[in-house]
Amino acid sequence: MRISTKGDYGIRALIELAHHFGDPRPTQSGEIAARQNIPESYLEQLLTTLRRAGFIRSVRGPQGGHALIRSPDELRASEVIIALEGSILPIECLEESSNCSRAGGCAQRDMWDQVRLAILNVLENTSIGQLAARDRQAVVAPGRYMI
Repeated sequence: MRISTKGDYGIRALIELAHHFGDPRPTQSGEIAARQNIPESYLEQLLTTLRRAGFIRSVRGPQGGHALIRSPDELRASEVIIALEGSILPIECLEESSNCSRAGGCAQRDMWDQVRLAILNVLENTSIGQLAARDRQAVVAPGRYMI
């Protein structure tokens, strides 16, 4: 499974909004784009998707911007990736609607399902708040390798 720039940039945008969670004014798109190195035109598309998914609210106008609706600690990376990328499947045969010619008789299917479950487990156990905390540490100690 490969996460596209859509998933990567979407998570980055939410990390930036997590840094400003609780601020009285929303964060403007230009600030998010600059701080997270995301092309602003692409960011606008992602913010629309994130708003429709119910993760953020957007305010129009000169004092407008974007803000998280829920606490960053409650927002799971799995929710975001599914909203932006679709289902978390490393191989097509795991889809219920798959037309796999070996359905029911494939030695690999269980392995791929275990891969899917492992990925989902990591994403479900990682919050945007945790990622924001890691981001703060990475900015404070540049050049330091973090896992």
